[in-house]
Amino acid sequence: MAENRAWYKTELDSDRLVVIAGGDWTIEHAADLDAGLRSLDAMKCRKVELRLGGIDRLDTAGAWLIDRMRNAFAAAGAEVELLDLRPDHQGLVARVTATGASGELPPTPGHGVADALAELGRTVIVALQQGGNLLAFFGQIVVTLGRLLANPGRFRFVSFVNHLEQTGVTALPIVGLLSFLVGVVLAYQGVDQLRDLGAEAFVVDLVGVSTLREMGILLTAILIAGRSGSAFTAQIGTMQVNEEIDAMRTLALDPVEVLVVPRIFALLIALPLVTFFANVMALIGGGLMCILLLELTAPQFVRLLNGAVDLWDFWVGIIKAPVFGFIIAMVGCFEGLRVEGSAESVGKLTTQSVVEAIFLVIVFDAGFSILFSYLGV
Repeated sequence: MAENRAWYKTELDSDRLVVIAGGDWTIEHAADLDAGLRSLDAMKCRKVELRLGGIDRLDTAGAWLIDRMRNAFAAAGAEVELLDLRPDHQGLVARVTATGASGELPPTPGHGVADALAELGRTVIVALQQGGNLLAFFGQIVVTLGRLLANPGRFRFVSFVNHLEQTGVTALPIVGLLSFLVGVVLAYQGVDQLRDLGAEAFVVDLVGVSTLREMGILLTAILIAGRSGSAFTAQIGTMQVNEEIDAMRTLALDPVEVLVVPRIFALLIALPLVTFFANVMALIGGGLMCILLLELTAPQFVRLLNGAVDLWDFWVGIIKAPVFGFIIAMVGCFEGLRVEGSAESVGKLTTQSVVEAIFLVIVFDAGFSILFSYLGV
């Protein structure tokens, strides 16, 4: 986290609880700190150590939080000790303790529209920074791929095959089931809506075109983002927490080459194949409903489908698949490498990676739609 951001963490050693604090314990961060500090529990520890040497700036609000935390632990029956407090901070904490200040922090005054605009600005800045970092990571991947092209023997083939199985073969059951059900829903809703217009025959067109061009690849990409993208972040993030990635760098191994590239290549190949399977299952589901609701035979459905779609409808969906696979793998690995030393960070960034991957997939899908429409495909 940023150096000036207020933070704390806890460590439990037998019957001793250690609270390590750092950053700027000032009024601007007091509300955030207050919510977390209230949830701290001495957990029946006989001794609590407050290690405050990492605090860079301290004002009255921060000193009050330290004093309240000390009093709360003492009230729970623990022996509390303040350690490493800087000399220039000791006087302020002593004054706050002497006053016996208590009570709740005053609510932060709100300014309505100004606060909303400030929050919007902060969100935009964070999004731009995240986009810049992701673009830099993309450049790092390109450089690594260039190095592997010059020396193909460095490519981790065993890791690639393992991830290909995990992202492709093991994903087929859930992707196939959901695609089949989506095909059923498309056909059923299409018949229900077009029956009033006497245009039930066009349900086959609806199922075929929407499945091959959009629904098959989009549904598959979203499922893979939630399934494999999150797994990439959790796996690499756990390695980051366990300092395995630091050990790799110590051994002169590039984490991007060892961990990222095999996963990217696995999804580049797996997602088009899984998308093809999803298209087939969705068409089977839609065809089954058309046969049941429209009293068609299977050969009639196939003949109508053949007249409704052409080869480009198939390729439009398949062309998107490698791009979406690259995006999902890149975002998952990027967020995994950003994990800091806590399990909370793993969970937070795993969720963030799924949201970012799905967002980028939909944005690129919209871009592809505009491009194909402009090209008349």
